[in-house]
Amino acid sequence: MLALLNWFHAMGVDAAVGDVSCDWLARGPTPPGADYTWPGRDAPAGERDAPLPRVATQTPKQPSPSMPARPRAATPVGASEAETGARRIAHQAQSLEALEAALADFDGCGLKATATKLCFYRGAPKADLMLIGEAPGRDEDLAGRPFVGRAGQLLDKMLAAINLSEADVHITNIVYWRPPGNRTPTPQEALACRPFLERQIELVAPKFLVAVGGAAAKEVLGVTEGIMKLRGKWREVTIGGRKIPVIATLHPAYLLRTPAAKQRAWQDLLQIRSRLGAEAGASSG
Repeated sequence: MLALLNWFHAMGVDAAVGDVSCDWLARGPTPPGADYTWPGRDAPAGERDAPLPRVATQTPKQPSPSMPARPRAATPVGASEAETGARRIAHQAQSLEALEAALADFDGCGLKATATKLCFYRGAPKADLMLIGEAPGRDEDLAGRPFVGRAGQLLDKMLAAINLSEADVHITNIVYWRPPGNRTPTPQEALACRPFLERQIELVAPKFLVAVGGAAAKEVLGVTEGIMKLRGKWREVTIGGRKIPVIATLHPAYLLRTPAAKQRAWQDLLQIRSRLGAEAGASSG
C-alpha cells in the first residue's frame, strides 16, 4: 500500500476526491458536475453494479460579481497536432527570447501542467558547442535552468576538464519541463517539444552538438540503439538545412551512480576537445 501511495505521489496525485469510486461509463452522456445520487457502501450487491440513477440536471448558478468564474486548465492536444502547432509557432521566433516566450505560452506538452517552471537553457546564447540532455529534474524545476543539480555540477566539472565553462557552451534538454517523478520523457512529449529544440539549434548555430544520455541521443539522432552503442562516435544531423556533427556521451547522473564509467566519458570529452581544437585551428588559419 505504501508503494502504491508513493507511485500516486510521483504521478502528481495529491488529493482524494471521494471515498467511493465512480463508474464514469455508467453516467452516460451527462457531463461531469451533474447532480447524481451515489449508491452507499452498504447497498445490496445487486444494486452496487446497477447503472446509477439519473436525476434532473439543475440550472447552473451564475457566478457572483465578487467571485469570477475560474478558467479551466488547458487540455493538452494530440502529439501530431501539438507538433504541427509547435512548428508553426517556433518558426516565427527570431530570437531566443522570442522562442522562450513562445514556449511559455505553449500548451501542447502535458508536462507543463505538472512542472513548476520552464527550463529553457543556460550558458551562452551563441556557442560552438551545444549540449542537449534528457529533461529537467527537481533542482532544475525549482531553479528554472537545466543541469543545476548534482548531475549539472558534475557536467560543469567535465567541461572544465577540457577548458570549457558555462560561458563557452549552450545547455538545454529535449523537453523543457520536468516529467513527474523524474521519469524519462515519452516519445509524444519529446515530439511536441522537437520543433522548439530544432529552432533553438538554428538560433544558437553551434558547430557541434553533444547528446547527453541515452534519451537525448535517441531523440537527436533518431535511432533506437542504447547509449553504450551510440557514445563516442561522431554522426551528422541536418537541422535548418545545415549539417551538424553530433557525438553522444554518458549522462552525469549515470556517472554519479556508476563511477567506473567515467573513463568512457573522459574518452568522449577528449574527442570533443580535439574536434573543437581542430575547428579553432582551421578558423584561425
